[in-house]
Amino acid sequence: MDKLKQVLSGQDGGSSDGGGILETANQASSLAWGTRMKGFLICFILGALCSILATCLLWLPGFGLPVFAVLYTFGNICALASTMFLIGPLRQLKNMCAKVRALATTVMLVCLVLTLCAAFWWKNNGLALLFCVLQFLAFTWYGLSYIPFARDAVLKLFSLCI
Repeated sequence: MDKLKQVLSGQDGGSSDGGGILETANQASSLAWGTRMKGFLICFILGALCSILATCLLWLPGFGLPVFAVLYTFGNICALASTMFLIGPLRQLKNMCAKVRALATTVMLVCLVLTLCAAFWWKNNGLALLFCVLQFLAFTWYGLSYIPFARDAVLKLFSLCI
């Protein structure tokens, strides 16, 4: 358990060569392990509940889709932010911009914004729903990048189905 705490807090045994201002700020504002776990669980559960509630409210006539778009997008943002409690915001941003998940991160963030634009400014329900689906797919692809060989397995599964 101690090794897990060290890895998630960025103390995985590697030596740091001084770091920079952001690294120093990240270390100075670090939270205790219990607080990190509570923050992670609260954000993740809040994100999941918002996504579930959004799906339930989708079918309300008249205003269901804009409410769905906001709650679903907020739920994804909460779920994404939850991991910042475990590994810290700086390391999370570095992981998001890593070569292996940069495309998924970009597509996901663009779809988050486009979902809200389609629901409120363009008032196009079809586009809003399409961007929500793309949000889900990009978030799933982003999440799979953290599991070794998961993306390869999914690609192989789809190639077998096609």
